[in-house]
Amino acid sequence: MTTAPQGSSPKVWFITGAGSGFGRIIAEFALEQGDSVIATSRTTEKLVSLQSKAPSERLLTLGLDVSNPEDITKGFAAAKEKFGRIDVVFNNAGYAVAGELEGTPTEAARRNFETNFWGSAQVSLEAVKFFREVNGPKVGGRLLVTGSLMGVMSSPAVGYYVASKHALQGFHESLTAELDPEWNIKLTIVVPGTYHTAAIGKTETYPPHPAYNKPTLPSVFVRQMITDPSIGADPIEASRRIMKLTTLDEPPNILILGRDAISAIGVHIDMLSAALETSRQWAQDPVYYSKWAKLENREYQ
Repeated sequence: MTTAPQGSSPKVWFITGAGSGFGRIIAEFALEQGDSVIATSRTTEKLVSLQSKAPSERLLTLGLDVSNPEDITKGFAAAKEKFGRIDVVFNNAGYAVAGELEGTPTEAARRNFETNFWGSAQVSLEAVKFFREVNGPKVGGRLLVTGSLMGVMSSPAVGYYVASKHALQGFHESLTAELDPEWNIKLTIVVPGTYHTAAIGKTETYPPHPAYNKPTLPSVFVRQMITDPSIGADPIEASRRIMKLTTLDEPPNILILGRDAISAIGVHIDMLSAALETSRQWAQDPVYYSKWAKLENREYQ
């Protein structure tokens, strides 16, 4: 494996979704550079091979289902008992659901939200509480959240996944705005494009809805893309950049990873800019919005 970037001093990591994908790579990188890791996954079988990467003094593996709040509370308590502190929380667990909105069972959509949104939200709140009350402001902490390109824009055939990641994005942007700077907590939402990880293979896919079987529909193309085993960029270099965030005094609030994500979001911004210009002709709002504009350090022309 490619050598991990070197940090300034050993850290203690708490990683959800460490059984595969970015979570697994980051866990291995952290152990390789001498850090300690609390590696969690819904199924502990995925973490067995990780145990050969470091002595038990630097590694704690836990079964943790982020959709179960009790699991999250117990996980942070176990981390405190073993290491006394956590320097970095990599809030990474999640999975995709594929299927037209009309063809995806409501139960499947709710499960996806329980993991991608509610689970992620609960992990982040527990992390903030830990950083503030256990670490204290002199130590603080770094919170890295795995968002998605689909949390910024949208796509057919994965509508409920898109919705869950939009909710996650909005939640963490609000959380960033609420944090007291004196707590010394740095939060970065990582927005990756498409990377060749096991996450693609974990996509929960449902058959095409009969009304959406026309070959020219965009959802058909998306279905073909997400089932292509060769799709996606190399996640190793992206993981190195994620780790580098923990070495920055002032990390960005949002980090977009991948040329595809940067390009697609650029197009999305252009579309919003055009919509904004069109909407100016319709805007007749009173001046009471000025207080909000001042709070946000914005000017509305």
